[in-house]
Amino acid sequence: MRRCGEAPLKGVAYRDRPGAYGVLLLDGDVLLAAQNGALLLPGGGIDPGESPVRALHREVREETGWRIGAPARLAVFARYCWLPEYHYHARKVQHIYVARPIRPLGPPSEPDHVAVWMRAARAVDLLAVEGEARALEAALRRPRLSRP
Repeated sequence: MRRCGEAPLKGVAYRDRPGAYGVLLLDGDVLLAAQNGALLLPGGGIDPGESPVRALHREVREETGWRIGAPARLAVFARYCWLPEYHYHARKVQHIYVARPIRPLGPPSEPDHVAVWMRAARAVDLLAVEGEARALEAALRRPRLSRP
């Protein structure tokens, strides 16, 4: 599996944390989640017994307030990091999907999250996580989705 970001620290025990994240493109724009000043692909942890696609739908709704459709797997990568909200080091296995934003359902329900639309090409340089930027680049090489 491809690793993005920092190498794991020697002597540190990492807990696996699988997650599902979405590249949500529409007419050359991408829907992102802003959290504490960082731009991220919307997504997060897969709960026990939950499928990655179900987690993707839930996380996108929680972090952006949007409903999505037609998710298709795009990439997977691992990154090693400290999760301050959980107080442990994690090996995050990020399953990335490209999906179509369908419609807003309301504001994000996750605290400190804001939905942000921007030009996808610009977002590549602004995403806080290297692997997410590479996934967005890969999605931009695919045929574009247009509004119905």
